[in-house]
Amino acid sequence: MEANHVEVRHLTKKDMQELQNACADVYQIDQLNTWDDQTIDALLTRFPDGQICVCVDGKVVGCAFSLIIDYAKFGDEHTYDEITSKMTFANHDPDGDVLYGIEVFIHPDYRGLRLARRLYAVRKELCENLNLRSIMAGGRMPNYSKYAEQLSAKQYIEKVKEKEIYDPVLSFQLANDFFVRKLLKNYLSGDVESMEYATLLEWPNIYYTRSVKLINAPKSEVRIGLVQWQMRSMAGLEDLYEQIEFFVDAVSDYKSDFILFPELFNAPLMAQFHHLNIPETIRKLADYTIPIRDKFIEFAITYNINIITGSMPYVVDDKLYNSGFLCRRDGSWERYDKIHVTPSEKRNWIMTGGDNIKVFDTDCGKVGIMICYDVEFPEYARLLADQGMNILFVPFLTDTQNGYTRVRHCAMARAIENECYVAIAGAVGNLARVNNMDIQYAQSALFTPSDFAFPTTGIKAEATPNSEMSLIVDVNLDLLKALHNHGSVHALKDRRHDLYSLKIIEK
Repeated sequence: MEANHVEVRHLTKKDMQELQNACADVYQIDQLNTWDDQTIDALLTRFPDGQICVCVDGKVVGCAFSLIIDYAKFGDEHTYDEITSKMTFANHDPDGDVLYGIEVFIHPDYRGLRLARRLYAVRKELCENLNLRSIMAGGRMPNYSKYAEQLSAKQYIEKVKEKEIYDPVLSFQLANDFFVRKLLKNYLSGDVESMEYATLLEWPNIYYTRSVKLINAPKSEVRIGLVQWQMRSMAGLEDLYEQIEFFVDAVSDYKSDFILFPELFNAPLMAQFHHLNIPETIRKLADYTIPIRDKFIEFAITYNINIITGSMPYVVDDKLYNSGFLCRRDGSWERYDKIHVTPSEKRNWIMTGGDNIKVFDTDCGKVGIMICYDVEFPEYARLLADQGMNILFVPFLTDTQNGYTRVRHCAMARAIENECYVAIAGAVGNLARVNNMDIQYAQSALFTPSDFAFPTTGIKAEATPNSEMSLIVDVNLDLLKALHNHGSVHALKDRRHDLYSLKIIEK
């Protein structure tokens, strides 16, 4: 059947006759052809927004009918009559949590135009816009009667899932991201084609929120500022504070949610200890860490921005760590440590690796923070992804382009394999009179997963190499939700847990 114009819209009472004509051609069994004037009028009266039709060249040729129900009142054991209140639709509950599909059909003459897909797409949109938990439906199995002597209903469903058998309803539902929750018996009286069996189908709404907040709601659009920090001579803390505040002020003026500083950005303060040996110098620098942290907390509150402080040397129980702080704009803060210290850090600074692998809650969702070399260990990032990380921040410090290349390409890999955003920020320039920290190379950037909703290169934005600057970029967290569930591949879901596993060792 050719089509010149296709429209999906809400059903109206004017469409009743065309709808009934289409229904009569679909259902040859009288018990299933229940859509008379009185029934449709009752449905449109109860829930007009939930009734959708598809028109080809102005003619109604298909429909998708729905109710909102409080699913807890029914549970997984129910019948079609119970859901529809025997076609009176008295169970429709505007305050319910599930959009229940009670009918979908396309006129036989118009099949092959993929019209049902359009109906399902609009029904999913309706579910999302109403902030309902899921779409559920009892799916007929019209081909089951042909196999009932050889297969149980459960076996039939498995064969359809494996595409060994085609079922016009179940095969279509599976292809449209529904999953079978369970098998229902005696679901639809008179459905001899399905032997009165049905599949309880569900499509979860990944954007559902249990309670809609009018203020302080979770954000889907997040703005991030990355500081590509110029190493320069500084007389003392006040010079450092002035440079920090310049970037915080500038980035917050653009209403950014986060600002990321590089690893060991405060290294210029070591110049005054140039006469000491290298291990003594880095420990002297650690004396500044708490005052700098407190200044960052002050700036986070004053400028209303979440600050990731890069990293600084930090002494705990006489052990030297490479640590940073997440300073939230509400005044709270948490510490993070570099887990994997480099051979140079062990050898020259006698530095110790941290042992806390966790994500951090923020007003923009869950974030992970890994310092430089950490990003070269995929297991670490995967453990954070398993804890719900959406954005991974990587402050780094690399002296040569070789080192930078390792950080960059590993960060891009972490974005792809963990289906998250990865932001990296480093320091640039030369630093006189500071041993082991004399040259730096960086190109700060924001990397994305690799799928249709994201840049084809996996690069959302990047700074000019080896130039002091700030990079401000927006990311959309809803795109990650869609990727996790409907992406071309599912790197997190498709892992073979039957063959391998990854876990944190409890100490």
